Amino acid sequence: MPVSTEFLGRLLDPVGRALGVEAARRVLALRADLELQGRMDELAERANEGLLTADERGEYEALIATATVVAVLQAKARAALAESSAA
Repeated sequence: MPVSTEFLGRLLDPVGRALGVEAARRVLALRADLELQGRMDELAERANEGLLTADERGEYEALIATATVVAVLQAKARAALAESSAA
């Protein structure tokens, strides 16, 4: 069952409030390496074509969930940086 970004945002609020400038910058720099990005692209293509096996679907869903968590953390990091520059 997918977790909503609203729920993740609320759950990760304390993390966002705890981020210093350097930590926030490091969170914003998080990226998949080339091998992982290639695998994600491959699974996305297979998903769009309806060709995923059950194992691939599980792997793809896990990657999407992980990417969602990273995206929410990066939003918190952007907010932390904006708050620190406004102070």
